[in-house]
Amino acid sequence: MISEIKAVLNEAGYQRLLEVLRGMESIAVACSGGLDSSLLLAAAHQALGERVLALTVQTPYMTSHEINEARALAARLGVRHQVLEWPISEEISHNPPDRCYRCKRTLFARLQTITAAEDYAWLADGTNRDDLDDYRPGMRALRELGIRSPLLETGLGKAEIRRYAQALNLAVWNKPAGACLLTRLPHGTEARPELLRRVEAAEQALLDLGFSAVRVRCHDDLARIEVHRAEQARLLEEKISTQVVAALTACGFQHITLDLQGYRMGSFNITPTAE
Repeated sequence: MISEIKAVLNEAGYQRLLEVLRGMESIAVACSGGLDSSLLLAAAHQALGERVLALTVQTPYMTSHEINEARALAARLGVRHQVLEWPISEEISHNPPDRCYRCKRTLFARLQTITAAEDYAWLADGTNRDDLDDYRPGMRALRELGIRSPLLETGLGKAEIRRYAQALNLAVWNKPAGACLLTRLPHGTEARPELLRRVEAAEQALLDLGFSAVRVRCHDDLARIEVHRAEQARLLEEKISTQVVAALTACGFQHITLDLQGYRMGSFNITPTAE
């Protein structure tokens, strides 16, 4: 087993990542608690030792378990960790279509200020090759600010990142892709804290019932559940559906529906069209 782990971490992709990180000399990692930034933080610590700082932004639209996972990883690695509490700003309070750009522009500018004040050479995030295949307006903000994305720079995608995270024994190695809770609300919806907590509790209830990946899209008091199509039949079983209805009703939803299109990221996205 140890030899297999060493073989994975000796692969060209992971060694390229370590080489890029060593060349950065010192680094602050924007660590959300998700898979990508967790792998980046662990690799940065391996490459740079004490010249690494973990920065986590705690907002009302992030899930509490991701904050806890970021804290746990930094503690396990022995990396200095700062958690910055940030409210829902007025410019994204009604969930505009370019919410991700506005959010990242504001938050990463603040993280850059902390990075400079702490005398770290670079601020980096966990953007990777597979992110290029999705509509991610926030990436424009990262480019404008000059944020480094070492996973993308070394050409790593989700499959490699999971393998390296598993080899490093990171708890999040098989964690489904995540996104902030604002993605569960239609554009133009006021991001009320009670809606966000309702969604978080509803998704956790479904995960606790054994579903591998879920989204609960919130249309006020209506929940539109997305699970993988292979798991839809199980959700409709009488015992499970009764438990789901009870759990989501307790969260505050009055109407509970299943989206037959299944689990998919960004189902509320409004993508630009060519003119």
